[in-house]
Amino acid sequence: MDTGFSTATAGATQSHHHGHNHNHNHGQVLDGSDIMELVGNEKVFSSFVDHKFSELDRDRDGQLSVKELHPAVADIGAALGLPAQGSSPDSDLIYSEVLNEFTHGKQEKVSKTEFKEVLSDILIGMAAGLKRDPVVILRIDGEDLLEFINGPGYEPEMISIFSELESPDACSLHDCIVKAFKKLTVDQGIPPCSDSWVVSNILEPSLQSIADQEQDKPVASQEAFLSEFKKAAECVAQRLKEQPVIVAHTENTFDGSGIRRLLSNKFELDKALNSTLENVPRDRTGKISKEHLRMALDSVSPSAGLPPIGAIEEMDQVLNEAFKMVNADDGKQLKEDEFRKVVAEMLGSIMLQLEGNPISVSSNSVVHEPIASASTVLQPSS
Repeated sequence: MDTGFSTATAGATQSHHHGHNHNHNHGQVLDGSDIMELVGNEKVFSSFVDHKFSELDRDRDGQLSVKELHPAVADIGAALGLPAQGSSPDSDLIYSEVLNEFTHGKQEKVSKTEFKEVLSDILIGMAAGLKRDPVVILRIDGEDLLEFINGPGYEPEMISIFSELESPDACSLHDCIVKAFKKLTVDQGIPPCSDSWVVSNILEPSLQSIADQEQDKPVASQEAFLSEFKKAAECVAQRLKEQPVIVAHTENTFDGSGIRRLLSNKFELDKALNSTLENVPRDRTGKISKEHLRMALDSVSPSAGLPPIGAIEEMDQVLNEAFKMVNADDGKQLKEDEFRKVVAEMLGSIMLQLEGNPISVSSNSVVHEPIASASTVLQPSS
């Protein structure tokens, strides 16, 4: 069972073209090993379940209603470093998947045994997802930012950002500076400025300290911009020092290697295709319509190291090419072995596209609760 935790890890996905200089000396990696330790230790896990269950079972009827399950789901999310429910469509999808797992999509109560089974399933699914795509928890405290603005990379990077700004002469200094911050990433020590909390709690207060009369003037020149931006960044770094921001960061490169591994291992490939074909509807003669190719591909993707359809825009373009190549929409009925062949062909074509042009994706989301490591969050609170 794949609970979809692997790729929907929180927040806005954005492709990366910057050279990486990851010196995140204060990053902590969640790779699922804490979770596996908890689930694998029968005694500890049982007492964790007992504890959580009685904590959630408010009306003491020995069963949990969907309403009583909500806090458990929120805890699991926090343990994973997901943003709070309601703050991002990606992570909300995960929350609803978790609840569906618990209630099997039906609005009914869950007994302690079911709670334990499903919780263990979900946690193992998460751990597998985290193993595939570890989440790095970064504490952004202004140090990396200072290093960036005082380092050799500052001018070339900012000049290139300045050239990307639309008509800087028409835009006030304040707006240009804000736009420029939005183009920097955790690599330069900036928490994601797509997050409105970061803008209102870190960015805006820092910019208020720049002399107000300067702010509304248009930008005089590139040199002026570089020096004003540096002042602003120093204020932001100071503010981050007083109020560090915790960010959950995942990074992923899809280069086709996962597909190559799957295709070169006949046993694994057959296993993945068999479990996919169990769930595909057939007509009376046992044939399968090509309209089910999307569903089939989506179900094989975890074994091929691919994200779910719809998770990453650039990836969907690659997948759509593959669907086009096999005329997925012509509605033809295929025998099972033909259908298997077509799925394998699609995987092959996706692999070649990715090998020629790998897609890198990273996502960053602000974690508003101070996050300890997953294992401490998952410890029963005494």
